[in-house]
Amino acid sequence: MAHVLRNRVDEVGPRNILPEPRINSIHEADISLRGIYEISKILTAPTRLEITIANVVNTLSSFVQMRHGTIVVLDAKMEPEITATADSSYPLQSGIGRVIPQAAIDQIVATGAPLVIPDVSKSDLFQADLQPSSSGGTVPITFIGIPVKAEHEILGALSIDRVGDGVTSSPCDEDVRFLTMVADLVGRTIRLHRILSMDRQRFIEEQRRPEKWPDEKSTDPAGHRHVKIDGIIGESPALKQVLETVKVVARTNSTVLLRGESGTGKEFFAQAIHKLSPRGKKAFVKLNCAALSESVLESELFGHEKGAFTGAISQRAGRFELANGGTLLLDEIGEISPAFQAKLLRVLQEGELERVGGTRTLQVDVRLICATNKDLETAVVKGEFRADLYYRINVVPIILPPLRERAGDIPRLANAFLDRFNKENHRELAFAPSALDLISQCYFPGNVRELENCVQRTATLARSKTITPSDFACKNSQCLSSLLWKGADRSHGGNAIDELSQPDTMPVRRIGAPEGEISPLTAVDPNNPACPAIGPHLTERDRLTDAMEKAGWVQAKAARILGLTPRQIGYALRRHGIEVKKF
Repeated sequence: MAHVLRNRVDEVGPRNILPEPRINSIHEADISLRGIYEISKILTAPTRLEITIANVVNTLSSFVQMRHGTIVVLDAKMEPEITATADSSYPLQSGIGRVIPQAAIDQIVATGAPLVIPDVSKSDLFQADLQPSSSGGTVPITFIGIPVKAEHEILGALSIDRVGDGVTSSPCDEDVRFLTMVADLVGRTIRLHRILSMDRQRFIEEQRRPEKWPDEKSTDPAGHRHVKIDGIIGESPALKQVLETVKVVARTNSTVLLRGESGTGKEFFAQAIHKLSPRGKKAFVKLNCAALSESVLESELFGHEKGAFTGAISQRAGRFELANGGTLLLDEIGEISPAFQAKLLRVLQEGELERVGGTRTLQVDVRLICATNKDLETAVVKGEFRADLYYRINVVPIILPPLRERAGDIPRLANAFLDRFNKENHRELAFAPSALDLISQCYFPGNVRELENCVQRTATLARSKTITPSDFACKNSQCLSSLLWKGADRSHGGNAIDELSQPDTMPVRRIGAPEGEISPLTAVDPNNPACPAIGPHLTERDRLTDAMEKAGWVQAKAARILGLTPRQIGYALRRHGIEVKKF
């Protein structure tokens, strides 16, 4: 630049108004300012990055003396991604080619500082790239390289070369300052283009994929994604396996049948399927079929017209209409009558219904989720449940694990229930480690619902801020669950309250004893293996097999031993794949 400016001053002629250095300074400042302005306009133009970089290189020759100009943009692996070059009107006499040598790029990137070489023929960085002079003479070529940065990150290099005196680099100082400003602007532009490109690519991917699942970016060490869902607490393998199934099933519109014991949280899992599905922003409607008679159930599900029956003072939309486009949960589906099963089957098959008392056919689009703890297979065999409806709702069955199969989840759930109790009652209670150890050994046939009941009762009666084992009902001869689930025999009169009033013992049926034989056991002591509310450290399959062997593989006797019904025993045998031995 100094040479260009000096030539322009000579053309004007000698003047005595200002000293020559002052004139050069004014002209250099003016040209630099105009150069930054022109290059800024190029960088802000709405063009592709490759075109923008090329336009910048071509413009440099108007503001700085140069033979060749080059901008190299590096990718994440520090490999050239974009290379733009430009030539001035100077003839090619000798020296380097038109692209920056890799050795020079490496030094600029490594140091992050400008590189000025007065004569490239004397530099080791350019020996591999020197071109012989066609005239046989040697003309010194000066090289100036500037790192292209953005937020302290090296994104590439900007360089020029020109014919120089090969002795000093002092005339290059102004050019280095100018090129440094240009490189800074180029670096910011490259960074902005890359950010916009990433956002554009992310948007395109989201458009190609209709739904984006919340857990796509989170993977556990084993490579299995773990879905986090509000209201479902636990880290046990059994629960994680169910959550994985929930995540896969939620992507489709297939009907789901949630099966499992009472208190395992079927409604929470149904809500999880809905929230993770494409219908997540639509309505989630639920109905307990066991709580309503057949006529009321029909009105609730299908709706009714005004005057359809006594008390129908206005038209009412049914649950199917309310859930249109969303999800409908039918809890206790196994309790509906055979007559109503036929009406429900038509809606599921054709997606059509008529309100009670109406004639107009309505089309509905509903994703159905059913839940039951009933043995539907046995009900189908007995004719209590239609086989065609069974196949219609049992498209994707999900078996929810009982709490006793969720090792390690009991302390987490207990703490969650206690936190909720503290917020609702403005308390600051906490479990002692020994208290958590105690409830972790409990059998909890009522599953999560029974555990919540136990925590609330214990927290309500706690005398201090720390809940200890002595605060639990089973340590104070007050465990009603033991009588409820293990079937204390009260055929000789009296009730559970009378039996619990005896602090030391309570009557329970001894395993293997004849029907009606009562044995006084200190069953309220959790350390006693005979305690009805606490099972041994065995899996459900082991306990079931042990009971069947003691009962001579008679399901009715095994049911009495375990305090269950024969139907529940049959369901458990099929679920665990246990073959009944016949003698």
